[in-house]
Amino acid sequence: MADQSTQSIEVDAPPEKVMAVIADFASYPEWAKQVRETEVLATDEAGRPKQVKLTLDAGPIKDVYTLEYDWAADGRSVSWHLVRGQMQKAQDGRYELEAVGNRTRVTYTLSVELVLPMIGLLRRKAEKMVMDTALKELKRRVEDLA
Repeated sequence: MADQSTQSIEVDAPPEKVMAVIADFASYPEWAKQVRETEVLATDEAGRPKQVKLTLDAGPIKDVYTLEYDWAADGRSVSWHLVRGQMQKAQDGRYELEAVGNRTRVTYTLSVELVLPMIGLLRRKAEKMVMDTALKELKRRVEDLA
């Protein structure tokens, strides 16, 4: 697997509100600019999304892919991996939530391997841009709903 990139942001809301937004895949097209469509294909025994098909349109990069999620019992983290994709041959990611007073520190770790080879430096730069955008959009969505 390729190297991972990690970024964090603080959100002005408790962890359970942040995780509720992360788990609400049906709403992603409303606030995650690059996500055009989502479809929950399977849920786990607790009713949380287990497999989700996402349609991404990030300008020159368009992809339809399926991720499988593993939700921590304590509600403080979720990890995922790629089941199938068109432009990606691997993706592993994780959100970890840590209460910091009345706020939540969200740490996002991501590793993506594309079908077409990409120089490591460019891939890491693209991952960091995707993560930066995702964290800022997540923060805005959670704080707008709080």
